Amino acid sequence: MAADNGASASRQLAGFAARLRYEEIPVAVLERARACIIDTLACCVHGASLPWSAATAAYARRYGGNGPCTLFGVPAACSIRSGDPAPATPGSGVGSGAPAHAGGAARVGAPAAALANGAAAHAFEQDSLRFPGAGVHPGATLVPALVAACQETGANGRQALTAFVAACEVLFRIGAATHHSSEKLGFHAPGLTGPYGAAIAAGLIHGLDADCLTQALGIAGSLSAGLLAFTKAGNGAMVKRLHLGRASEAGVVAAALAGEGYEGPDTILEGRYGFLETYCSDGEPGLLTRDLGDAWETLKICFKRYPCHVTAQAPIQALRGLMAQHGFGGADIDAVALGCSEKIVSHHDIRAPADIMAAQYSVPFCVALAQFRDPEDPAAFDADALRDTAIRQACERITLTAQTGLPSAWSANLTLRLRDGRTLTTLADGFLGLPSQPLSAEDQRRRFLLRTSGSIDAGTAGGWYERLQDLENQAAFPVI
Repeated sequence: MAADNGASASRQLAGFAARLRYEEIPVAVLERARACIIDTLACCVHGASLPWSAATAAYARRYGGNGPCTLFGVPAACSIRSGDPAPATPGSGVGSGAPAHAGGAARVGAPAAALANGAAAHAFEQDSLRFPGAGVHPGATLVPALVAACQETGANGRQALTAFVAACEVLFRIGAATHHSSEKLGFHAPGLTGPYGAAIAAGLIHGLDADCLTQALGIAGSLSAGLLAFTKAGNGAMVKRLHLGRASEAGVVAAALAGEGYEGPDTILEGRYGFLETYCSDGEPGLLTRDLGDAWETLKICFKRYPCHVTAQAPIQALRGLMAQHGFGGADIDAVALGCSEKIVSHHDIRAPADIMAAQYSVPFCVALAQFRDPEDPAAFDADALRDTAIRQACERITLTAQTGLPSAWSANLTLRLRDGRTLTTLADGFLGLPSQPLSAEDQRRRFLLRTSGSIDAGTAGGWYERLQDLENQAAFPVI
């Protein structure tokens, strides 16, 4: 599909999205899209059970009205009246572990649902992203907006898959054009890129044409937000989850406003004072539309194996592999050295995290935890891990050194010095969930059931999973 070089990037991206048809999408792309939607919904359910999701869910219920959109993992019985205090701890409402299907899930308007579900999807650091990294989270930003729009309109599964792919193609190109340079300036990139993709997803479901989608992108650019201050402040890491919810909500708002005739600048991406110039230190406008319609960015969706920041994934998998191969435990490790990207050193070297949210963002802490706990188990990343003396001491014995020439920004050279005098080295260059190391069908189902098990009984979750796997044949988007 040739690009129209006389049009702005927004108009070209919007035109592509408006023209895309389900029949034109390769089977492999549809499979990746479906897997991402399913993965994200499980993340929403699990994330909603966590205490720090209580505030966003309570906000959505308080101000979201009695709309048609589901708050995944939040029972309707937890609904609050205006003026009631919001539940904030496990056992006092949302997050109590009550089955989400008991009495039905809470329902609100689309913007509120996108906010709460987006924050819940990112609440435990296991939502999807892109490889190579580009500051984009397709699941947490696109899926809540997409599902909310489907529930508003009654759109079917085939429409949902098509809209998701179109939105992902737009989102990933915008992220790639930033060269992931926004975070060097202190922005949290998914909060900046997410509104654009979410606007496309919601807009397509609502039937917006290419011109209206262009306006939605222009509006979305003024709704971008997210700062990385929490990484240095030693507190406030909850806001990282909010960035993803706000991005999804912003897309719903942008699409709705565009549908009402509201306008935004069509040079929002590459123009003067636009996104790339304002939010990036190293943008490349040509990547916004390169190979649009010919190369499928959706195939680059990446799933996390462990519930922590993506930069810790490869080191953890390599560490656990050495432990299994050579038969030693965490107590046998004297020191760990990581030769890694400069960004890990500058952004992810948090040695004394104040809460588990900051701990999941810390590469040394996550690698230390993996020495003593099963990092695939979400329960391993609990508050007790912060007080675990062995983990804390191991974290202090990890050395980070910036290296160049690594295969990717997520790779690292890992060296272990054992107490018996042995030294083991390996290149940590990948993990299960990358496009090159895909999850099996069995893995995908197991992960879905594991992450929904605290809120949904196995039979209900299994039935939901099967309907989602058959999404393109569903007359309406399947929800629990």
